[in-house]
Amino acid sequence: MTSTSSAPARPAMRRRPGPQGGPPLLIPALAYGALMIAAVVLSARTPQPSAAATAVLAYQRSHHTQLQVAGFLSFGASAPLAIWSATVYRRLRTLGVTAPGAVIALTGGLLAATSLALSGLIGWTSAQVAPIANPALARALAELGFAAGSAGFVVPLGLLLAGVSVPAVIQRLTPRPWAWFGLTVAAVSLLATFVLLTGALDPTLPIGRFGSLIWLVGVSVLLPHHRQELRSGAVRETGPIAS
Repeated sequence: MTSTSSAPARPAMRRRPGPQGGPPLLIPALAYGALMIAAVVLSARTPQPSAAATAVLAYQRSHHTQLQVAGFLSFGASAPLAIWSATVYRRLRTLGVTAPGAVIALTGGLLAATSLALSGLIGWTSAQVAPIANPALARALAELGFAAGSAGFVVPLGLLLAGVSVPAVIQRLTPRPWAWFGLTVAAVSLLATFVLLTGALDPTLPIGRFGSLIWLVGVSVLLPHHRQELRSGAVRETGPIAS
């Protein structure tokens, strides 16, 4: 009588999960854009920093609800911008970007979101205290809100754009014209630093603010999820991929 012994069963091979590119970028980009534009529209007639303190206080008292809602919207817009920045950082790492650009993008995005939130909270506070404030306090809050929402917001946005656009040019992560558009807006945004010294560069603020929004939406659509998409030529025209 012969006995047969069966070979020990091998444990089932677990399938390694593929690289994760993160959630879709378009949803937080659109949410940020909608909230930010609504806040800008409500704040469009806010007195300029050069206005008299009494005029600033009078505007804050007569537009209490409008300023309160604008501050709320600005604060709300900071959350999807932070989510977008964290997601694009993870996406760049998944695509093989190991240069400092990914970290620069994350840092710039989080700083911009923080400044946007601070600007909104200052605007909301100025609306709350307007009935009991004096002109000096109203002017101080207006100046602080302007600083946070102008150079304090647009300049870090430039870092976000540059941090994504540079590797996009080098590794062809997006069409080159779009990557160069991002670098151009980034340069203008960084130039907005000097708005704190001279009003002659105030036009850099809307260019940086709205140009970066257009770029964010475009990159949200164009940036691939995985390196496989680059190899298959889904988002680039022709040519080898830098690895």
